[in-house]
Amino acid sequence: MSTWKLQQIGKKPKLRNPVFIEGLPGIGNVGKVAIDFMIDELKSVKLYEITSYAFPHSVFVNEDNLIELPKIEIFYKKFGGKRSDLLLMGGDVQPVDEVSSYEFSDKILDIIEGFNGKEVITLGGIGLAQIPKKPQVYCTGNSKKIIKKYKDSTVNDKLYGVVGPIVGVSGLMLGLAEQRNIEAISFLAETYGHPMYLGIKGAREILDILNKKLDLKINTAKLDREIKDIESEVIKKTEQLSEVARTTALKRLKGKLGQEMDYIG
Repeated sequence: MSTWKLQQIGKKPKLRNPVFIEGLPGIGNVGKVAIDFMIDELKSVKLYEITSYAFPHSVFVNEDNLIELPKIEIFYKKFGGKRSDLLLMGGDVQPVDEVSSYEFSDKILDIIEGFNGKEVITLGGIGLAQIPKKPQVYCTGNSKKIIKKYKDSTVNDKLYGVVGPIVGVSGLMLGLAEQRNIEAISFLAETYGHPMYLGIKGAREILDILNKKLDLKINTAKLDREIKDIESEVIKKTEQLSEVARTTALKRLKGKLGQEMDYIG
């Protein structure tokens, strides 16, 4: 029996050298907030829904008082002309153990290769002991070439010593993409490390960078006006399940490395 159930929504599109961007739950849900906002603002089209036995063993109760399985979704955005299209992945959860995280990341890379994708961008947060007034955005990647392409004066590429291992899909996709000769970069924004804190400011800093580098033309100021709606949706639906995944991963990693970890993708 397959661990992953991939449901295609509608007809598979023809995309031009798509850039893949991932934003799953993690510290401050920075990546999730950024990708959900991007999906909405770009009026992206849903392509896949993914469910799995490797996701947390829980269901959500929705506004209609009915249950929903946790899922991860992939959307696409076509721009036309010569510019690259986008594949955008967001969702409720991450896989909860090491093997399923590897399997999931590999399956997503299969999809990216199927569309002839040449770049992967992952988004995440770096947990701090205090709320940052202006979150710093760091980057790392699997090649100096892609870091040079995306780095500017607002991005710090000196990540060594700032965080430990990057746990989860945000990290694994960089390493596994390298094995397939796909260039990949991760943007990590500082945020408060409390489980119930939502890293809106960090998400906005990352969105400003992507907006400029990918010419998205989205209005990031709208993120401030939508904070209440975002907080209600994200905290209610993702925080408990993402904490299950985070706690499991950090406990296992701590046991192996014998030290405290402060970051998960």
